[in-house]
Amino acid sequence: MNILMMTNTFTPFVGGVSRSVTAFSEELRKMGHRVVVVAPEFENMPESECDVIRIPAIQHFNGSDFALVLPIPGYLSTHLERFKPDIVHSHHPHLLGGAAVRIAGRFDCPLVFTYHTMYEHYLHYVPTEAKRLRRFVINLVTGYCDLCDHVIAPSRSVVEILRERGVETPIDVVPTGVDIERFKEGDGCAFRRSHRIPENAFVAGYVGRLAPEKNLSFLAEAVGRFVSQAPQGRFLVVGSGPSEQEVRRIFHGLGHTDRLHLVGSLEGQALTDAYHGMDCFVFASCTETQGMVLTEAMASGRPVVGIDAPGVREVVEDRRNGRLLPSQDVPAFAEAVREMAQAKPEQVHAYRRAARATAAEFSMETSAQKLASVYEKVLARDARDSKDESTWGGAIEAIKAEWELIKNIAEAATRTLRKTE
Repeated sequence: MNILMMTNTFTPFVGGVSRSVTAFSEELRKMGHRVVVVAPEFENMPESECDVIRIPAIQHFNGSDFALVLPIPGYLSTHLERFKPDIVHSHHPHLLGGAAVRIAGRFDCPLVFTYHTMYEHYLHYVPTEAKRLRRFVINLVTGYCDLCDHVIAPSRSVVEILRERGVETPIDVVPTGVDIERFKEGDGCAFRRSHRIPENAFVAGYVGRLAPEKNLSFLAEAVGRFVSQAPQGRFLVVGSGPSEQEVRRIFHGLGHTDRLHLVGSLEGQALTDAYHGMDCFVFASCTETQGMVLTEAMASGRPVVGIDAPGVREVVEDRRNGRLLPSQDVPAFAEAVREMAQAKPEQVHAYRRAARATAAEFSMETSAQKLASVYEKVLARDARDSKDESTWGGAIEAIKAEWELIKNIAEAATRTLRKTE
């Protein structure tokens, strides 16, 4: 198959969608499919990329880590005429997601959409009153799902949410897989030495973007409370983003600055070593569709302490491969981490075995095969059913209107930033 992936975030941007697109593209290519990725330009992106089309974009939109794609009429068409996609896979409902609808219509091929993100939880990046936009965003994304031929949900929880919101398009669950072999072996001791973390410390670790939607304030307070009660406790944070200063502020207020280790974003073997330098993984986000870092941590043999939420409850099983807490409660979360720190060796081994067994259920190979099967199913259905041109015409007009809304927000943000500079 010729598969066209369209995403608003891609390498070198560090985030769940970017990593998902990269992982699936690589695995599908191993299976013999050709995959072309359309993504925005980012600072420090690779100089040479195979089968990647970059679109000019505004960097650091509204002070975030995201890039805002610029509209360039006809820019993609000239690049895609030779490729002729069999299927278009959109990873966002806006910006390049709009272009995905147009391209699928132009090449008369099915459109698949992965619902990666609970977009209503990201409104703090938009320069206007968030409450007024919440319902608009939910309706916008729900409508986009019904413009597509098929929807991919990373977890069963997301399927339930989409059905509750009225999505009628067929949905399949396909989680982003984890490279089991990549995370199996790591040098945690060397990682600790390089970052001056004592060998006998109990390290609670986090990997991910440091952003408000990840609930880092709660996590820092909970782990900080644990550290206050455990002389050997340390907090290892891998990632970067706007919440870094908040995490620093909380630990400074507790008097534990020396036990906070912020090491920035890591990739490759350095990331694997970081996971192996942890004793347990901590996660407090309640906005996930799938916690990819959870399966990476478990592939590294690390149990997880998390909060019962979409994308987390599908991975963490309480007192088997970690602790799944029913609600956001700082003392309860700190106590769960303390239990991990005081677990007997046989309990630790049991947690780690269960964590690796869970990760095996989410292997990248298995997930890619599931995705390819969805593509084949959609193509078979598309061959039987002819598209209603009037429906596509209405869809395109709806996306054009959506683009005008986004463009208006972007222009307003640009004017505001210019006034404050």
